[in-house]
Amino acid sequence: MNRRTVPVSAALLLLTCGSAFAQARAPQPAGAPEQRAAIGELDMLDGRWVGPAVSTGPGGVKTEITQTERVGSMLGGSVKVIEGRGYDAAGATVFNALAVVSYDAASGAYTMRSYANGHKGDYPFAVRPDGFSWEMPAGPNTIRYTATVKDGTWREVGEFIAPGQPPRPFFEMNLKRVGDGDWPAGGAVDPKAR
Repeated sequence: MNRRTVPVSAALLLLTCGSAFAQARAPQPAGAPEQRAAIGELDMLDGRWVGPAVSTGPGGVKTEITQTERVGSMLGGSVKVIEGRGYDAAGATVFNALAVVSYDAASGAYTMRSYANGHKGDYPFAVRPDGFSWEMPAGPNTIRYTATVKDGTWREVGEFIAPGQPPRPFFEMNLKRVGDGDWPAGGAVDPKAR
């Protein structure tokens, strides 16, 4: 190699690396295409939902509420946002939860970050052809929710799973889709507003 070749080679190397770095760091305000495709599998949830829900507590005591869900996409469809609210017979809010479902293309896995009842957590989330499921630990036990979404109905069952025992259902909701919605992406702040 002569003296002129070394600086030219170094310059080409820096140019190539800089270009690769710029491509790797390019802005993606709408998320990556793989994220949008994976989250798009949940588009059947978009809109507003209402229906009865029943939970069974200790001693078999049942609590009935009216459950609502509103679901929409953000970040160009690369995340799904879900808000659930439960109302008692008098119309008071007795339950409120917020969840964000995302997809990691590198691991090929969905995750749901949930906020409810003063707690938060990241939980494994699985998309199925007819809906979805997710699980959360409860000490040595597991709480699993399985949802079936078809023809404008959303049925979700919660089960308590203890080692060596059959799953024990403790929650069920049966919702009907009542309309579209632009939540949460609708009403974004106008950048020209002052």
